[in-house]
Order: sequence, then C-alpha cells, then structure tokens
Amino acid sequence: MTHAALLNLAPAPAATRAGTRAGERFLVLDSWRGICALLVALYHFPTSSMISQSAFVGGSYLFVDFFFVLSGFVIASSYGGRLGEPDELGRFALVRFGRIYPLHVLMLVAFAGFEALRLVLPAVHGTGPAPFTGGFDLKGLLANLLLLQGMGVQDHLSWNAPSWSISAEFFAYLLFAGVVFATGRRAWIWFLAAAVTAPLFLLAVSTHHMDVSFDFGFIRCLYGFSLGALLAWFQHDSIAAARQSLAGGAGRIAWTLAEFAMIAVIGVFVSVAGTNDAGIAAPFVFALALYLFAHEGGWISALLRSRPMLMLGALSYSIYMVHLFIQARMINVGGILERKLGHGIVGDLMLRGDPATGFGAGSPWLGFIALVTMLVAVVFASWFTWRFVEMPALAWFRRLAKRI
Repeated sequence: MTHAALLNLAPAPAATRAGTRAGERFLVLDSWRGICALLVALYHFPTSSMISQSAFVGGSYLFVDFFFVLSGFVIASSYGGRLGEPDELGRFALVRFGRIYPLHVLMLVAFAGFEALRLVLPAVHGTGPAPFTGGFDLKGLLANLLLLQGMGVQDHLSWNAPSWSISAEFFAYLLFAGVVFATGRRAWIWFLAAAVTAPLFLLAVSTHHMDVSFDFGFIRCLYGFSLGALLAWFQHDSIAAARQSLAGGAGRIAWTLAEFAMIAVIGVFVSVAGTNDAGIAAPFVFALALYLFAHEGGWISALLRSRPMLMLGALSYSIYMVHLFIQARMINVGGILERKLGHGIVGDLMLRGDPATGFGAGSPWLGFIALVTMLVAVVFASWFTWRFVEMPALAWFRRLAKRI
C-alpha cells in the first residue's frame, strides 16, 4: 500500500519547507507500484510452479518496503510545506483516510460475508477452523475496523492480512504531519533518527528478520517511510532539474545500463536476503532504486511510462487489497473441484521448503496455469474496485476536505 505508496496521488504544486516544488509526478514510480503489488500477490499464492518455488518470489514480501519508501518520498514531496496550520492537518488526515479506508472496509465486508456463508453452507465450510475464529475472529475485525491491525495490538495477522501495512502507514502519515507541523524545516532530523534507529531495533528484537507485520509493522513502516521522506527533503529539486535535462535523451544509454544494473541488484538482493537479517537493508536498496528511476533517464523508464504500465500503477492499491480474497476463493473452488474430479488440482505441497495447501499438487503445469489465472483475475477485479470504489471515494473525501 503500503502498500500506501500504493495510495498516493500528487496534489497541485506548492513550495515545501525543504525548498522543493511539490506536485512533481513521477510516472515511472507509479508503474513500479503496480509491479511490486503483483510481486506481493505472487508471494502469497501457493503453487507447485517453478515461479512460486523460486527464491525471488519467496523474498518478494520485501517489496512492501518499496511501498513504504515510495510513500515517504511522495508524501514529503507533496505535503512537506503544506502542514503549517491546524486546518491543513485536518484536511491532510481526511484525504489520506479517504484514500485507504473505503476499499479496506469493502474487503472486510467481503471476508466477513464469506465467513457468514461458511456458517450456512457445508460445502463451503471445508475442514478448516470454525467460521469467525482464528484469523477471522470478531476481536480482530474490530481491530481492522479501527486500523489497528498493524500496530502491535494483536498477536497474529487477521482478516485481509496484507492490510496490516495500510494500518501502519496511516499512522505514519499522522506522525509525519505532526512532526512537520511541530518542527518545520527541522523535520528531517526526526526522519533521520527514525531511519537510523528502526533497523537497529529490528535487528535486536525481530525473530523473523524483515518479515514483521502485526507485531513491529509500524517500526518497519516508519523505517522505509523516513528514508523516502529524507530523499524528498534533500533530493527532490535536484531530481526534478535532472529530469528536465534528460528529457532530450542525453545520456540515455548510460542511464539504461544503470537501470538494468539496479534491476539485477534488486533481483539478487530479494532472492538472497528474504530469509535472513540482510533483508533489513531492503529500504536502503529500494531508496537507491527510487532515486535512480525517479530520473526516468533510461529505456526501461520509457517502457514504464507506457499506457499499460501506468494503468497497472493506477490499479496497484486495489491489486494489493483484493488479491488475497481472490486467491482464497480460488483455492476454495479448486478444493471443491479436487474432491469431485481429483487430478491434483489443489492439495498439500511443499512451498519453498514449508508445507502448504495450494494449486498444482499433481503437476507444476497446473500450478502455473492457476498462477496466470490468478493474476488475470486480480487485475480484472482491481479495475472494478479502482473505478467504482477507490476513485469515487477519494473524490468525495477531497470535496469534504475542501469544505473544512
């Protein structure tokens, strides 16, 4: 959402406390949001295919940290100089709330509706825990409604599990606004302190490396968000100036080589660092990638500015929020078909060394077909939630904020 980096739309230009010009739209970074959202969806979908079994997909939960870094960069660029008055704080909080909450609630309703369906239909109930228990209990539902699911108030992931990150990010928004309001141009000192102390904290206390969520998710979010904010505070103007000079194609080959190299670094890092403490360095790796691609200087950036890629970026928040529900329902349907037809459609398998229930237990090719089907279904559903939930809700909250 992150993914709320998944969430940000730049407002009108304005001068910031750091002397930058806000409202600069980084189209290539928008496209990266969509790519990262799909990679997180791949990480959550258990199949026997080679793609699902790869070390790269196994470490792709780290792309949530890309969202956090990007969110800090975009929010600091857009709002760094617009939070000097209490009413500006209120408008900021309202628009941010309106950006994340309507789709979040819709997905909670979808999950709750399915739990209710499990109460009355034995075929859907399956052999799992009783409805409204475990990760779908009423206490967890309340925490999710209050956006507290990523703030350490629970001891497990619940309901729409990936939404822990939007919980953490919403409170990072509020903390950012409070720090900028209280300290003005000195806000960067607080961002620097968070960017230094948060990884040290995770190294000291995390037993799952960078894979923290319901427990220390806010610390993880604050870490990446602060790095992104620091990058905006000190480099936004230089990036904007460089982009103007690069618009004519100057140094295109050199920038293209740098972009290829950065993608290779990300691929190796995610593949190697996902299962150890090296993953705690992910926000620094992604901050470097963000800095490079914000210049939009190479041919890869040109590809990422294409209409399909920008559309994928627009759908990124919906992809992030709907993918787990669609995946779970696909497994439900696959389980019913397996009981009737067999053929190893859904069953027990080993996913990157751990037992799981997923697609293609009888054949990796079935797993690959299910994976492609899942991606298509997620993108298709995401277009509808983006078009009929996200955008209308955001427009309504923006009108409301203007009336304050």
